Amino acid sequence: MEKEGNTNFTVLMSLYIKEKPEYARACFESLETQTSKANEWVIVEDGPLTERLYALLDEYEKKYPGLIKRVPLKENKGLGLALREGVTQCSNELIARMDTDDICRKDRFEKQLLEFEKDPDLDICGSHILEFEGNLDNVLCKRKVPLNDKAIKKYQKRRDSFNHMTVMFKKSVVLSAGNYKSCMLMEDTLLWVNLFLLNAKAKNIDDYLVYARIGKNMFERRGGFAYFRKYKKARKRVYATGYISWWDYVYTLSIQLIVALLPNSLRAWIFKNLLHADR
Repeated sequence: MEKEGNTNFTVLMSLYIKEKPEYARACFESLETQTSKANEWVIVEDGPLTERLYALLDEYEKKYPGLIKRVPLKENKGLGLALREGVTQCSNELIARMDTDDICRKDRFEKQLLEFEKDPDLDICGSHILEFEGNLDNVLCKRKVPLNDKAIKKYQKRRDSFNHMTVMFKKSVVLSAGNYKSCMLMEDTLLWVNLFLLNAKAKNIDDYLVYARIGKNMFERRGGFAYFRKYKKARKRVYATGYISWWDYVYTLSIQLIVALLPNSLRAWIFKNLLHADR
């Protein structure tokens, strides 16, 4: 049953040419069935899309007139710059991030809106995730995150304290922190750090509100020395903010180097059983 309420909010998504239309449709369907629905979807088209993706967007525009604001970019700019443009196009103060291949639990937004209602000083709110492959019954692992403001800010020094596809945040605070920036692999990480440097108030809900899609290629992409070089470059930008110490920087690079050079099967085991296990 849909909940009554006057809180308007925007769902922000970035869509690019390699997204599978069936994944995007499943994502959209999970937004349709929310107990508390957004009154705006901002979808950044990060460069030209496929005909099937354009057809899907056209279908939803006709199905829900006035709901979807499409932001077409002439060329692929990457996730950070796409989201940067998307944030500026959002009409509401509260923005919920979503990846177009993931699926929201039907009460996700209801629970997050309640947290902002209870605490007017709250700036960003996320949750745990269930990571699945194929269908929702095939959950391979979980990723739990710290819950309170102090624990979140401590944890962020070495690992991301938010699952990015779960967050809802205040537009004004994100803009004050400099908005999203281009930072391959760590667009969200850099934003969290800049938010915390402004002492933004954070919280994670102790529940699994999003199903995040993973697969074998996810672990493959995180392997090899080429990936490590990209990771190091991004991590250096995080270090340059002054939020993390030199030891935090060196520690995370050391761990990442070891994991990146492992065989894919062993790296997948580490992610599933150690890094993304139920903490």
